[in-house]
Amino acid sequence: MEPRLTAPPPDDWIGPLDRADRTGGPIHARIVAALEDAVARGVLRPGERLPTQRALAGRLGVDLTTVTRAYNEARHRGLIDAVTGRGSFIAGGAAFSAPAMDLSMNMPPPPHGMKLGELIERGLSGLLARSNADVLMAYHVGPGAPQDRLAAARWLEPTLGPVSTSRLMVLPGAQGALASLLSLLTRPGDTLLAERETYPGLIAAAARLGVKVAGVACDGEGLRPDALLAACHAGTARLLYLQPALQNPTTATMGAQRRAEIARIARARNLTMIEDDPYSRLMDAPLAAFATLLPEATYHVATLAKTLTPGLRTAYVAVPEGQTTDALAQAMRALALMPAPLMTALATRWISTGTATHLLGAIRHEARARQEMARALLPEGAIAAPEGLHVWQKLPAHWDRGRLTAAARRRGLAVTPADAFCVEGTPSPALRLSLGAVADRARLGEALAALAALIGGTAD
Repeated sequence: MEPRLTAPPPDDWIGPLDRADRTGGPIHARIVAALEDAVARGVLRPGERLPTQRALAGRLGVDLTTVTRAYNEARHRGLIDAVTGRGSFIAGGAAFSAPAMDLSMNMPPPPHGMKLGELIERGLSGLLARSNADVLMAYHVGPGAPQDRLAAARWLEPTLGPVSTSRLMVLPGAQGALASLLSLLTRPGDTLLAERETYPGLIAAAARLGVKVAGVACDGEGLRPDALLAACHAGTARLLYLQPALQNPTTATMGAQRRAEIARIARARNLTMIEDDPYSRLMDAPLAAFATLLPEATYHVATLAKTLTPGLRTAYVAVPEGQTTDALAQAMRALALMPAPLMTALATRWISTGTATHLLGAIRHEARARQEMARALLPEGAIAAPEGLHVWQKLPAHWDRGRLTAAARRRGLAVTPADAFCVEGTPSPALRLSLGAVADRARLGEALAALAALIGGTAD
């Protein structure tokens, strides 16, 4: 679009920066946020010319480099365009609308001191040197090749202890595993018990299959035993889904006594359990899994998406003792046929060569560093675990979840409100903040500081 030359825009967007308390986050970030807010309110329109960097620096009494950094960030977000010799203009269309800093997608951070691309390249080169490419690219149906299930047993041993490969199955990610399990264990109209705020993928899979999810009340340690008993008395549910470690979204981890109580109730009430455990390998000392406390009735799901990388699309399921994987393999075949053989083989190679363990260690290190940063920057109400990938941020009373999410988006921040996780009732006044998707710590720090300033301000 050809920028139209106009008079400098009114002071509406600059004025608050003149008057602002400069303790509310980096000045360059506040400039970018003010630009986004002015565009969202229609104060600045596409094609309008901005003050020169030197003029704005003088107006605000800041270094020229501060304004240069702000304008560069605004260009990076697609908010403004620069025309050589003519100045900077508000960009046309909605190019700025997509948040530039993603705190909504829960994934492991870039591994500290390692380059994922190089690991993939070396892993595939070694794999192709020792494997037949035609076999790798063919159909692989069933529970998984022997070497892949052996790798699964090795990966799961810190949480499950020794487990027979005959109980293990390879599936295309946790979502594929959950959908396959629900299709196997439920019928339309059935009720599934789960934490009141739980993984959105479980909610979506249940809705697709016509299964009702009944929320069970939780506390700081996860699922409450008394609430589980009440839910069992109130209905006919025979299936329980939970995340016992670093729960998504609340970050709660069940202690050993709580796990034993839940396992006792599940056994007494004849419940089958789906233990979704994406995060335990991030912990230095994982607690006993339900697959070891209630082995006869627990399906244990462990994905590599949260501990290594989502791109592997690989998850492992341990079926209950005394069962085979045949029924689950049939359910998966109907939904997804098979995991991607190449990605499965790469995951197996990484586990067998020790690369996966080194990668996990680097991700643990980076996750802890990011949690320390979040602890220092986020306001009161942030709940997190030192080894986790996300934060459960409680909101002050004056902020509505939806309005805050929209206000954050206007400032280039994507966050996830509690609504996405709530099974029933009124969602908690909270956001889930994921710390892994932003590429580097410096930008993450900017994002967290900007969000903290927004939460500490007044509602839009």
